Amino acid sequence: MGYQLTKMDANVLFSKLSKTYDIFAPVVKKGDGCFSDIDVVRYDKVTSVDEIEWNKKSDYSFKESLLHINETLFYFTEDKTIVPNGPEKELLIFMRACDFHALKRLDEIYLNNKFSDFYYARVREKAKFALIGCETSCLNGFCVSMNTNKTDAYSLYVKVDGETVSIDVKDEAIEKEINTLPVNTSDVCVDYVKENYEKVTLPKNINPKSDLWKEYGSRCINCGRCNFVCPTCTCFTMQDIFYKDNARVGERRRVWASCQIGGYTQIAGGHEFRKDNSDKIRFKVMHKVQDYEKRFGYPMCVGCGRCIDVCPEYIAYSNLLNKLSKEEQ
Repeated sequence: MGYQLTKMDANVLFSKLSKTYDIFAPVVKKGDGCFSDIDVVRYDKVTSVDEIEWNKKSDYSFKESLLHINETLFYFTEDKTIVPNGPEKELLIFMRACDFHALKRLDEIYLNNKFSDFYYARVREKAKFALIGCETSCLNGFCVSMNTNKTDAYSLYVKVDGETVSIDVKDEAIEKEINTLPVNTSDVCVDYVKENYEKVTLPKNINPKSDLWKEYGSRCINCGRCNFVCPTCTCFTMQDIFYKDNARVGERRRVWASCQIGGYTQIAGGHEFRKDNSDKIRFKVMHKVQDYEKRFGYPMCVGCGRCIDVCPEYIAYSNLLNKLSKEEQ
């Protein structure tokens, strides 16, 4: 049993929740795309239903609401280090079903991968998640093939239909706030994708010597955009920043990185493990599909299709997977 309320009352609910939560959701950023006349859908803080982009999949994932692109781990002086405080408020993050499955992958890496990451854990324990349904498939997504098109792990499901807002709630604290408003009880059916335009068959044993690596490597320009929009990529690098007024004082930052850009695998002495583009693409695909599954029991990719959306060379990750599967036949 769920609830129905007017959009006006839903905005009142958001105002109430904003006192306890920093609410993050996909928002249309006018003119912030690659060119001045192109919009981009990206996560930001919201305080009302009207600010959220309900219909279009975000160009960038929810990940930057939990993991800042550039995060200070600690400040250092000549004789001590200081860890910055974590978030004061709880978080309420709106995302789609495929992103809920991506969250599970992030948890595996940052919480269950032998050691728990302190910085991720302190943000994660404050976060709740709200589901945005998908009535139809996005253009390049293949979530149905990856079994990531459904979820029931949400605290809140919200659907906006004109001036009516339907809500299914599983969190007691949020439900108390809803019951302070004039609402009607109603059955709420969660929207989810039943069929994608893209259909993918995952390869079971990827051929590391396939000619496909050279074919796709010749097209890649090492921009790293596929990694930065991916909700499951977790690679980062470290930067030590020294202040001009005192070279012995500064901060250490964790910054998102990409396995597809030059220099990522470079070590002391200038040796680089994967210089050739074909090796970089092979590493990414085998990690996403085969290596991660061997470790955790399911593939890392959730089929959101963002890497395909954003690639300037029109490299379709889904096509590559299907070609690798055909080679096995």
